[in-house]
Amino acid sequence: MMQAMGSRRWAIADGYIPSSSASDDPALVSHESACILNAGEIPANIEITVFFSDREPAGPYRLAIAPRRTVHLRFNDLDDPERVPRDTPYACVIESDAPVIVQQTRLDSRRPDHALLSTIAYCQE
Repeated sequence: MMQAMGSRRWAIADGYIPSSSASDDPALVSHESACILNAGEIPANIEITVFFSDREPAGPYRLAIAPRRTVHLRFNDLDDPERVPRDTPYACVIESDAPVIVQQTRLDSRRPDHALLSTIAYCQE
């Protein structure tokens, strides 16, 4: 039996989805993602709120992660309640009813020499 690990509240302060990519290959399309690990024995119900510098927040975006599973969530794919805008800086808060671990990854493929960034999000209980 795997013991739950992580926190219930996470923040990613630097979000950005470029609107263009040097490739049409889905694996190489510019994107921002949150890799979320639920190592525990119960489902994790997630709510994501996206913040902007010049307007009210968007969300919550909701998803569930089964026990002992991971989700690599592309912010590009979030569209309910609205699409996350491209070429717009944003930040987000990720809240869960069970402990999870969150890692941020960005692929910027606007140029043929791609840039990849990955970091653990800020956590707080």
